[in-house]
Amino acid sequence: MNCYECAQSGRASAAVAICRLCGAAVCTEHVHSEPMQVREPAQPGKVIHDQSARRLTCPLCRAAEESV
Repeated sequence: MNCYECAQSGRASAAVAICRLCGAAVCTEHVHSEPMQVREPAQPGKVIHDQSARRLTCPLCRAAEESV
């Protein structure tokens, strides 16, 4: 699969990730990775654990989120 952003500019480069929001395939040049915490839902008698994770987005979705 090729990067959607590169294909728009007439280039072909291998995709390494899928945008979490729109599903576009993106290459290492266009992917944005940021850390996030995943929290288990609270349940009576259960200890809540936060898990480290990562969130991958394309340039368009990242720009949209930053403008809000």
